[in-house]
Amino acid sequence: MTTITAAVAGASGYVGGEVLRMLLAHPDIEIGALTAASSAGTPLGDHHPHLVPLADRILEPTTTESLAGHDVVFLGLPHGESGAVAAALGDDVLVIDCGADFRLQSAEDWAEFYGGEHAGTWPYGLPELIVGDGRQRDNLKGVGRIAVPGCNVTAVTLGIQPAIAAGLVESTDLVAVLANGFSGAGKAPKTHLMASEGLGAASPYGVGGVHRHVPEIMQNLRLAGADEVSISFTPTLVPMARGILATTTARLAPGTDIEAVRAAYDTVYRDEPFVHLLPEGRWPTTAATLGANTAQIQVAIDQRANRLVAVSAIDNLVKGTAGGALQSMNLALGLDETTGLSTIGVAP
Repeated sequence: MTTITAAVAGASGYVGGEVLRMLLAHPDIEIGALTAASSAGTPLGDHHPHLVPLADRILEPTTTESLAGHDVVFLGLPHGESGAVAAALGDDVLVIDCGADFRLQSAEDWAEFYGGEHAGTWPYGLPELIVGDGRQRDNLKGVGRIAVPGCNVTAVTLGIQPAIAAGLVESTDLVAVLANGFSGAGKAPKTHLMASEGLGAASPYGVGGVHRHVPEIMQNLRLAGADEVSISFTPTLVPMARGILATTTARLAPGTDIEAVRAAYDTVYRDEPFVHLLPEGRWPTTAATLGANTAQIQVAIDQRANRLVAVSAIDNLVKGTAGGALQSMNLALGLDETTGLSTIGVAP
């Protein structure tokens, strides 16, 4: 196959850097333009010293001219900035937005949670998402635009969707509590993200149903079969650089037992290359997914509370963003879905 050229806009940020790290391992990709905003004119190595093969590359301004002429363009831009950039690129370019601009189907949800004008809706880049009797991967083949999910959304969706699809829980009584690494908050210097504030501390954020990932989770679970969805969602920053550990609970439907739950999860995930239902008694850890495009899942029943407990672990920068983006890119380009993606973490 002819080498595919890929440009990365927002290359100085965490998402851009992780996309580049994974593109370096992809056998069919040649890395083209690397662009940034305020960091334009500086070497990539100033921002990502671990990307040794690209360290001397100079970041260009993010313009239509710098991104033109590539087969694939990844956008790692702040929310609300991808629409204008994508509109200037031709239909012959595969554009993959790692931001939120094109994830939501509802313009009302966008206005409520993000504000401003809704840019539209692109094919959704979560291949494992249950959609009716199939999977979202079938809707990604040959597309020219992809919206990468939010990292928290990926963790919660993968953790609870098999139970939703099988009708084993009440989708109007969901509670999700997440432990999140600091890289999910981006690189912008903020007081609460300083090491002196974060080390040795755990702090919730986006509390009370206001987090921007709430409508996206609800959107996914409706696609997976829920008639109505109500979820209480509370993320918490914990002192680790990467990772999400999501614990989602739901009230059980009458007659549901652990055998039915495990059977439903096994049916959904047994053939998925990147989602692993762990053996009973073994619990997911973020360390096991570090650097890998994997999700670990475990389920249990809390008999006293009559609730399903689903725990999922992912690397927010890999399966949660960059790895999911490359996985979706492979599908869009007709490549093997697993090309260039590792299932092997780097723990401890």
